Amino acid sequence: MSSHPHSPASRPSRPPTRRRLVGLVAALTTAAAALTGVGTATIAAAPPAAAEANGVSSAPAMGWSSWSYIRHDPTAANIEAQAKAMVSSGLSSAGYLYVNVDDFWYDCPGSQGPDVDGYGRWVTNASTFPPSSSGENGIAVVADYVHSLGLKFGLYMTPGISDQAVSQNTPIEGTSYTAGEIANGDSENNYNCGGMQGINYSAAGAQAFINSWADEFSSWGVDYLKLDGVGDSDIGDVQAWSAALEQSGRPIHLELSNSLDIANAATWAQYSNGWRTGGDIECYCGTNAAGNPQPLTTWGGIQGRFAQIAQWQPYGGPGAFNDYDSIEFGDGPTTDGLSTVEGQSQYGLWAMAASPLLLGVDLTQLNSTELADLKNSNIVAVDQDGIDARRIVSNVNQQAYAKTEQNGDVVLGLFNYNGSGSQTVTVSLAAAGITGSAAATNLWTGASAGTLSGTYSVTLAAGASQILRLAPISGTQGSTTYEAASSGNTLAGGAATASCNSCLGGEKVGFVGEGGTLTFNNVNVPSTGNYAVQLDYLDGTSGTTGRSSTITVNGTSVETLTDTPTGSFQNPGSTTVSLPLNAGSNTIEFSNSSAYAPDFEAITVPTSAISATTTYLGASSTNTLAGGAVVQSCSACAGGEKVGYVGNGSGTLTYNDVDVSAAGVYPVQVVYCDGTSGDTGRSATFTVNGTVVQTNVFTPTGGFSTPGTVTDYFPLKAGENTIEISNGSAYAPDFSSIIVTQ
Repeated sequence: MSSHPHSPASRPSRPPTRRRLVGLVAALTTAAAALTGVGTATIAAAPPAAAEANGVSSAPAMGWSSWSYIRHDPTAANIEAQAKAMVSSGLSSAGYLYVNVDDFWYDCPGSQGPDVDGYGRWVTNASTFPPSSSGENGIAVVADYVHSLGLKFGLYMTPGISDQAVSQNTPIEGTSYTAGEIANGDSENNYNCGGMQGINYSAAGAQAFINSWADEFSSWGVDYLKLDGVGDSDIGDVQAWSAALEQSGRPIHLELSNSLDIANAATWAQYSNGWRTGGDIECYCGTNAAGNPQPLTTWGGIQGRFAQIAQWQPYGGPGAFNDYDSIEFGDGPTTDGLSTVEGQSQYGLWAMAASPLLLGVDLTQLNSTELADLKNSNIVAVDQDGIDARRIVSNVNQQAYAKTEQNGDVVLGLFNYNGSGSQTVTVSLAAAGITGSAAATNLWTGASAGTLSGTYSVTLAAGASQILRLAPISGTQGSTTYEAASSGNTLAGGAATASCNSCLGGEKVGFVGEGGTLTFNNVNVPSTGNYAVQLDYLDGTSGTTGRSSTITVNGTSVETLTDTPTGSFQNPGSTTVSLPLNAGSNTIEFSNSSAYAPDFEAITVPTSAISATTTYLGASSTNTLAGGAVVQSCSACAGGEKVGYVGNGSGTLTYNDVDVSAAGVYPVQVVYCDGTSGDTGRSATFTVNGTVVQTNVFTPTGGFSTPGTVTDYFPLKAGENTIEISNGSAYAPDFSSIIVTQ
């Protein structure tokens, strides 16, 4: 599936027929409508598009491609061995059907271009793909074998016409025209031989030449054609191959490669079944003792796809899919170059993105553990739904994507981008499309992950991931999403809309702050109360502390919020804040008087106010104080008391009996006092049920008898929980209480 290294930055692939285009355009229109609706309860998935008239690509292709492992040495024997292994391993039964021969199948005498037949078409290398005793072409022989196993066969091409065809002025089959009359003299890229010229598609005979080639491939039994080295200048080739494959009468999938231009995404969708969004996934960084590529890739190669998937998400769908290159997972970490959890993450990320699943590993040397992962029917189903997931969290090393299925279930993928350390990924379920509670299933294990609501957190090892299916529980609350770029909002003082491919509706609002303001008008709720409002923002600030914004509700400033950077001003992240709203219409304004705030994508407001809070006093007799921690008077604190001398190595405050009704991640407001001078206060570590979950650096409150608050999100189990506060090396702030919302 991969192209060769150092390939051009922008190149396309195969076009769909006009008949199947009707269904495809309808699907893309529906998907766009689902992404741009304001005031909807959830982001709806596009209904399945009508399959293309050629019968292919209603779902992402699954199979194997020769480039990653076999590279420039494909032979009839090693391709047939891979096809046989696909069946014997059970991969074909799991849905992997394509066996694709990449480059180097044709005869290449040198830099003067591929050898050609009497009609100017490439000649099969007869030494590596020998013809049958009856004279059948060697590629057709292999295709016959692949088909005999119940599989499909794919082949590789680059645009243009060989210099040899031009120099020989070969005739174009079925016409009176010749190669010299259609060649335009411009150099076309061919990674193996070189020696290719562009084609003048306004010349008589040009389309007939491509038609004759497509007819030949059809007669050989080709089911999938990869057109490599395609860029913006090759749109004519893409259109010609689309028409040629249609007229051939055989259903043939057309794939474009590589690093295609997102500005022409609509064109690739119109004329092909899929397109490579980036360069090769292979690292080209070594071989084993037998001379085979090893490792195939690195975690760094996978990391480069996270942003691509977010950027290209609006453009893929049934009939035409974003292609993020080969899956380099299945032979074990030594060959793959990925640890098992990193390989799972690549596979899971591709599935969330509805990318083709074309394996690049050696199918004759599969690792049993990784093979089981590749055949996991739950993950395969996530890919085959044909729905591209939207990125909802991008906080540097924490990444999350979500998509809504036809039946209303939400699939949520959480990923640790970091390749060297663990990360806790936290996501608002409202951002994923769950506005009440949902029954969660871990799709890797098939086990229940409990009932989730509000926010969810999971700690993941380096490069690891978790994929959950969330089934909404009936009767739970809904929500309304308000897009920042909506015409119903007020932008003032320099705030302006800007394009954002990974944002709802493809737009965001930037230049808020420094006098610029964004006001959401007509935010409607049914009753007066505090509402857990999800804020979707973008902040490309480097470091761990992002920009700040002041939130004003109905004319009253209620909070100044400092966000966590999302990694880019094109990558949305989310946070949740409790805001007091009145019954009926409200205004929510974002500003910053002295600096720029983050850019804003949307806010999501639940239809029900926060239902219940429980306050646990620090000085309660049910708590445990140890190592010097003591109760002190504090007139401004709840109950007139606080707990001081926490930390300094041994002092701890443990809240016992923190009770919640169901397992989940809960907002916990910590009320503390910190008289430290300067901008940075004391720190404290929070341990929940014996597990360290977070270390906070607090903002000074102005005095050790002046309370302030910060809201954290802690994973709690159903029933009673313990929350311990400590500091192993210095004093923590003093603590008045914690307030748990559920």
